[in-house]
Amino acid sequence: MRGMTDEFEVVIVGGGLAGLGAALTLVRARRSVLVVDSGRPRNAPSGHSHGFLTRDGMPPLELLRIGRLEVQGYGGEIVDGEVTSLTRHDGGFRVTLDDGRVRSARRLLVATGLADELPDVPALAQRWGRDVVHCPYCFGWEMRDRALGVLASSPHSFTQALMWRQWSGNVTFLRHTQELSDDQLEQLAARGMPVVDGEVTGLEIDNDRLRGVRLRSGQLVELDVLVVGPRMRAHHAVLDDLGVSVVEHPNGIGHQVAAEPGGRAAPGVWVAGNVADVTLGVLQAAASGVTAAVSLNADLIAEDTSRAMALTPS
Repeated sequence: MRGMTDEFEVVIVGGGLAGLGAALTLVRARRSVLVVDSGRPRNAPSGHSHGFLTRDGMPPLELLRIGRLEVQGYGGEIVDGEVTSLTRHDGGFRVTLDDGRVRSARRLLVATGLADELPDVPALAQRWGRDVVHCPYCFGWEMRDRALGVLASSPHSFTQALMWRQWSGNVTFLRHTQELSDDQLEQLAARGMPVVDGEVTGLEIDNDRLRGVRLRSGQLVELDVLVVGPRMRAHHAVLDDLGVSVVEHPNGIGHQVAAEPGGRAAPGVWVAGNVADVTLGVLQAAASGVTAAVSLNADLIAEDTSRAMALTPS
């Protein structure tokens, strides 16, 4: 284990799967790495995570616990806390933590994830990740053949309904506040998905289980699962003073930090995971951390070589 220091070759902001994937790659490349993490991953409300090969069904926090141990086993340092500011200094960066400590880094890798902006329906947020879900690839198998309702909270809810029909033949489209074209109505009818008119004003819960949704008219639509399409907002504030660009996702479902294919978002700054692509699942997020780490390490190698050449006599 390295001795304690305030100077690191790489500081990683965010210790989810993207940040830890990057950290593991970099410590195995013999780089000095500090990971700063708040301990509040997006998927914490979910009992299990899915689609991660060899770890399917593992609780999200257990995945992170194992990942932390692997990074620390190679000498990486992990700090529980938040980064309050990132500033350029002397060719590198100053990293200020919420406890006032300051660390320095040659390079930064930011994997701060995103926040889900959920529809403003009472009790909906409290059921998020349980029986209120969004992604069929994350939850579809567990919700298969159950009575699903798709809440039309955005223009993309129609496409979401067509996707979820793959997992259940009992899907109801809740029009809520959205309009549908004649063509869309025909497609839903062709797939056997009834459309219910009326604004959804709340969820009905019985014995900690979703019974259905209540419409403004008072009608109860009985459901086992409610599907919503949140708008996804990347946690980019800590990057805003470093020259990064924040752009809308091509599908119009949220905003994220723009980056090159290897994750470089600005000179000396790399991004990975959902802060760079709001659509990534757990396995893709971890892989994006590895990709960014390899690109970042190549940049450090180039700088190491330039410095060595500068010290070599002519």
